[in-house]
Amino acid sequence: MSEAAALSLWLRLVLAGIGAAAIVVAAGPRTVSLLAAWGHRQRIREDAPARHQTKAGTPTMGGLLIITAIVVAALATSGAHHAVLFAIAALAGFGAIGLWDDLLAGRRDRNLGLRARERLALQGAVGLVLGWAAARAPWVGTDVTPPFVGTFDLGGWYIPFAALLFVGFANAVNLTDGLDGLAAGLAALAGLGFVLLAIRGDQPEVGMLAVAMVGASFAFLTMNAHPARVFMGDVGSNALGALLAALAIVTKAEFILFVFGAIFVAEAASVLLQVAYFKATGGRRIFRMSPLHHHFELAGWPEAQIVRRFYLAGSACLVLGLLVGG
Repeated sequence: MSEAAALSLWLRLVLAGIGAAAIVVAAGPRTVSLLAAWGHRQRIREDAPARHQTKAGTPTMGGLLIITAIVVAALATSGAHHAVLFAIAALAGFGAIGLWDDLLAGRRDRNLGLRARERLALQGAVGLVLGWAAARAPWVGTDVTPPFVGTFDLGGWYIPFAALLFVGFANAVNLTDGLDGLAAGLAALAGLGFVLLAIRGDQPEVGMLAVAMVGASFAFLTMNAHPARVFMGDVGSNALGALLAALAIVTKAEFILFVFGAIFVAEAASVLLQVAYFKATGGRRIFRMSPLHHHFELAGWPEAQIVRRFYLAGSACLVLGLLVGG
């Protein structure tokens, strides 16, 4: 790559990140006001930690702003690149399911939208379509080098594997989105890893999409950090989780995602373990409450302290993922 081409690449990367962040910051106040005026406010579960009741009424569905910023900034800098369009399709598809979930919860005036089986069925269907598209995509069989030594060839099992990746991370990010700024900050850290992998793998357009995600997620913290003035809602958490899975697929770093996103994995695993142990032992628990961040809340940790420590753990996962990716 010539010096001029390298400069152009880095300029477009900077523009993608700053552009996405600028959209969130500029449109944020008006978006929050509109969400509040339209009645899209957070409902708190009755079994949530007591101090969460103060969050009731906070505008939600701010993820619409994150999605818009990512799509606009990515398309403006990378164009209609096939890998970028695939990832945007994942972002939009899972975001739409999350939006429906949020709207149903608002209509029913409680923290319950789609039933679990309905949500999983929809996510599974979209995940299988995306998995099928990924298996037949133009980047398969190219010179994109998997950044994981010993990456497995899953053959015909790749489609259900990809579907599980989408569904798993969409729900893992959703479960993590329980403290102010937690999911957005961790998503930005994981996205940063894919920026670096995409650049190293000579996929500049994918890098621009990933850096747009980083910029939008970090900028969202200006409104979502404690005390939050807006929540991303299921529309945001589902979309960000699916986008992380898509970035892993197009960079052929599927297994690195489990390192970059290890905190999301731990949050989801804590719920699965809690439920399984509760049923197997007739009511005993491993954690004070799941997901994992609630366990630390009930142990007396302040919310901001939990988020900071999870950020530190997420940063360590980012570094470890880059080291494993070699």
